[in-house]
Amino acid sequence: MIGTVYIATSVDGFIARENGGIDWLPGVGDAGTEDYGYHEFIDSVDAIVMGRASYEMALSFGAWLYGEKPVVVLSSRPVAIRKDIARTVESMNAPPHEVVQRLAGRGWRHLYIDGGKTIQGFLREDLIHRLIITKVPILLGTGIPLFGSLSHEIHLQHLATRTFENGLVQSHYEVRRNITV
Repeated sequence: MIGTVYIATSVDGFIARENGGIDWLPGVGDAGTEDYGYHEFIDSVDAIVMGRASYEMALSFGAWLYGEKPVVVLSSRPVAIRKDIARTVESMNAPPHEVVQRLAGRGWRHLYIDGGKTIQGFLREDLIHRLIITKVPILLGTGIPLFGSLSHEIHLQHLATRTFENGLVQSHYEVRRNITV
């Protein structure tokens, strides 16, 4: 099973304002904007695993962004799932390794992991294999960080970096396994 993160951050590493706002992201909700490789990426995954806050943010956009792609929302509380997306959205209350086992049992091999706490949990359990991080040229100063504390270092191998006309910088990394320093 491959777990991949595809996310945007401010240059100082925040994925949202302290109140969860992402109004600083370019093109949020705008039609016809650059997709930064998103469609190619989303076509490569079998399912999306996200936290409750990310799910609720996605709902706030009105139209469901994920089409027919299966979405698993992680939450310890019941999740209200709209009728129009109930065929493709489900909730789970399980630790990351159990989520991966359940989804692998369905034959899924590539998961898109989204949401700060969800990404942090999957990193702690060594279930993230790739990171695609797009830096937006803004310093927020405070907010919700992408990365929290870790029990150990995680070594990354840089694979590629792309720049865009609007100043965004997208870097692709692979998590290096069995590194001794």
